[in-house]
Amino acid sequence: MLNCGGVGSCYGGSVGGPYQWLHHISQTGTGISYATSQPYVACSSDSKGGLCVGHDWKCTPLNVARTCPTFGEDCVGLSQYPNATISDHGSITGQKAMMKEIFARGPIACGIDAGPILKYTSGIATKFSIMTDHVVSVVGWATDPTEGKYWIVRNSWGEYWGEAGYVNVKFGALALEQSCAWAVPAAFTAPEMKNQYHCFEDGSNCVAK
Repeated sequence: MLNCGGVGSCYGGSVGGPYQWLHHISQTGTGISYATSQPYVACSSDSKGGLCVGHDWKCTPLNVARTCPTFGEDCVGLSQYPNATISDHGSITGQKAMMKEIFARGPIACGIDAGPILKYTSGIATKFSIMTDHVVSVVGWATDPTEGKYWIVRNSWGEYWGEAGYVNVKFGALALEQSCAWAVPAAFTAPEMKNQYHCFEDGSNCVAK
């Protein structure tokens, strides 16, 4: 998505843009690669630090789905790979709409003010905000005897952060309810679907041209 979506980078993006892009490629007969052939490394073409520097993050076959053979051969981009697609997407705002969508179809993407949770370790984040600068996945909600209802939120910063990568956000806090997006899963690669294209270990029968 960072390499090919054109809907943002490590320095920002939009809530609905990724679903717009995924819906577009879903209509072409393919979808977004599973992490096994395109791991998330938090790098994009405008990244200026760490392991991101000096590497090519353009939309090439290697940066869509790849395999790196076990016995020393060069990595290759794949023409066939496990992927997921969506059939529809849209946007929602507000607590009731969020709860209804999560209950009906699962997690949603929402904008959040990330500043107050940079040093979050545990508990419930309660700060009121009006601006958003990050996108997270809201997976559910619960009730605390002191703070009342709160959202259960999955972040993308890694399991070292927060509660194994999650943060709890009080209803009404961190501008989490201002802008959210949903999507409907469509075709995806799975054994029970009998739709896997079987590539060799070195990818030689699936090399993208």
